[in-house]
Amino acid sequence: MALIIPAVFIAVFAFALFKRVKIYDEFSAGVGDAVKFTFSILPCLAAIFMMCELFEASGLSDWFTKLLSPAAAALGIPPELTKLILIKPFSGSGSLAYLTDIINGYGADSYIGRCACVCFGSSETVFYISAVYFAGLKNKKLAMPVILVLLSTLVTTVLACLLCRVI
Repeated sequence: MALIIPAVFIAVFAFALFKRVKIYDEFSAGVGDAVKFTFSILPCLAAIFMMCELFEASGLSDWFTKLLSPAAAALGIPPELTKLILIKPFSGSGSLAYLTDIINGYGADSYIGRCACVCFGSSETVFYISAVYFAGLKNKKLAMPVILVLLSTLVTTVLACLLCRVI
C-alpha cells in the first residue's frame, strides 16, 4: 500500500514523458490555477468561519440545542448529541471538540459515546464543502444540494443511533 502513491506518480510522469509534455511548465501552470482558485474561495471560507463563530458566540447554538433536543429524542437520537449534530455541518474542528467532550463525559464505550463517534464519522462539514466546491461556479444554485445533504445527514444520524442501540 505504501507504494501506491509513488507508483501513480511515476506512471503519470512516464505517461507525460511519452506524450512529450513539458512537465515542469504544466506543473507550474497547474499551481498557478490552484493559487487563483484558492483566492477565489477565500471570501466564502471567511464567511463560513465567521458564521460559525457568530453562531456559537451569540448563543444561538445553545438555543437551537434546547429547542431541538426533544425532536432528536423522538427520533431516537440522544439529546446529548444535539449540539454535535448542529455544529458538524458548519465546523469539523468545533464538532470534534464536542465529540471529545462527549467521550470524556460518557466514555467511548457508552451508548452515547458510540452514537457520537458514528454520527461524527458519518456526516460532513456541509457548508465548508459547499463553499469549496461551488466557489468556482458562476451559477451557484446551492439550496437543493445543501438541503439534500442535510437531510441525508439526518437520516444517517438516526440510523447510526439505531444501529448503536441494536449492536
